[in-house]
Amino acid sequence: MKKTVSARDVALDVLLQVEQHQAYSNLALNQALYHSGLDDRDKRLATELIYGTVARLNTLDWIGNLLVKNGLRSLQPWVRQLVRMSLYQLRYLDKIPERAAVHEAVQIAKRRGHRGISSLVNGVLRSYLRRQDEFRLPDRPATLKEKALRLSHPEWMVKRMEEVYGAAETEQALLSNLTPPKVSVRVNQLKLKREVFLEQWKQLGLGEAVASPLAPEGVVIQRGGNPAFSPLFREGLCTIQDESSMLVSRILHPQPGMRVLDACAAPGGKTTHLAELMQNQGTIVACDIHAHKLELIRSNADRLGIGIIAEQQTDAREASASFATASFDAILLDAPCSGLGVIRRKPDIKWSKEAQAIEPLVKLQRELLEEVASLLKPGGVLVYSTCTWEPRENREQVESFVKRHPEFKLDSTFIQNLAPAVRERVVIGDGWIQLLPHHFGSDGFFIARMRKIK
Repeated sequence: MKKTVSARDVALDVLLQVEQHQAYSNLALNQALYHSGLDDRDKRLATELIYGTVARLNTLDWIGNLLVKNGLRSLQPWVRQLVRMSLYQLRYLDKIPERAAVHEAVQIAKRRGHRGISSLVNGVLRSYLRRQDEFRLPDRPATLKEKALRLSHPEWMVKRMEEVYGAAETEQALLSNLTPPKVSVRVNQLKLKREVFLEQWKQLGLGEAVASPLAPEGVVIQRGGNPAFSPLFREGLCTIQDESSMLVSRILHPQPGMRVLDACAAPGGKTTHLAELMQNQGTIVACDIHAHKLELIRSNADRLGIGIIAEQQTDAREASASFATASFDAILLDAPCSGLGVIRRKPDIKWSKEAQAIEPLVKLQRELLEEVASLLKPGGVLVYSTCTWEPRENREQVESFVKRHPEFKLDSTFIQNLAPAVRERVVIGDGWIQLLPHHFGSDGFFIARMRKIK
């Protein structure tokens, strides 16, 4: 007989993988849920416990270290994670009765450990319930530490974002990072229009879905299961993609018949979007340094019925060795970056990154821009994008590039084509836009458009 596991057991195992093996929380969660046998309700609980515990890590550890005699680090890893996960429920999940959260934690401790451990867990959690007023944080924190604990982000990140965007905008953005990520899909307009997709989604009883205000092919899934398991996905009628990300290919604005380079293409979401915008006419050369990632692009293209993508295993820092000078009409460089804009989707990023880790990425991005510049035809368009809000990787990067390359000019003509809702909310600069996580509850993204002068 198959042993049944609870949502909390699954969550605890994933949290251990994240801590002990540096597993990515989103990938480990997907794998665990696939094999768990949990029903949809328990899958949602496991997901909430994992993302919530990782997202609130510093705040939970601050509390735990004050409750455990020798601090959380004195506990076995699984006990430490069990305490964190249970404190998360008691502090942040109103729908779970306090006695249920404590009882379930004690039962897990009994199954996995011994009477002493279950007594410790029980004592820590009950102590928190008695003393929780001691752990209230001010609505208007006065110090950087208080801000970091209230917003559940590292101090360096809070400080840096405030330097760039100010305290009010920072608070909104970082609080937005603590909310569950939305699920959105891009309708394959080679096969059907968005309104037809929405009607089919409704007729199939797959849940609630609405049109995205950001992109004309975007759909936000408000309630329902994973779109990847739907017949519409299997039939190639949609692709799972964040709304902000959909703006990138639109801003490049490729035309049918063009020859386009996607320099860092995997896993192919933007590549296939380019192909759909080109009406599957022309050529897109999709590069990635890893062969197995190119297979993902091919798989996505085949499912969507796209035939104009040519994958090539190439390090984009050496692209000029593979392609002739001025051989592309348009180039997309969706550059490797710090990922600070996707923390809502990957909360472990904020605990694994350090402020000094950004500089090597800035250097890599500069090298990539330098390498692809010569491959663009005069009159062609280069779009540079990242999923971060850090100016050194974004605005400063492209401004430095055009200073070094007077044959390139930042191009703001795309601004007028953005949806009014986008123009009203995003940060707009000379030839670029910056989306922050709270603008639309989507990923933070930077997108710059440059044209090579004829």
